[in-house]
Amino acid sequence: MLSKFVFALGLLLALEGLLYALAPDFMKKMAAMLLTLSADAIRQNGILAAAIGATLIFVAGRFLS
Repeated sequence: MLSKFVFALGLLLALEGLLYALAPDFMKKMAAMLLTLSADAIRQNGILAAAIGATLIFVAGRFLS
C-alpha cells in the first residue's frame, strides 16, 4: 500500500516537473490567472480535480488491476 502511494506521489511530481520544464511561460500565465480567481472558484476547481482523481484511482484499482 505504501509503495503504491509513494509511486503515485513520484508520478505526480514527475509530471508536474515536466510541465514546468517544458512550458515555463505557460505555467507563469496559469499562476497569474489563478490570482484573478475568487477563493470559491479555486475551491470548486480543487474539489472537482480531487473527485476526478479519486474516480480514476477507483477505476484503476477496481478494473485495471
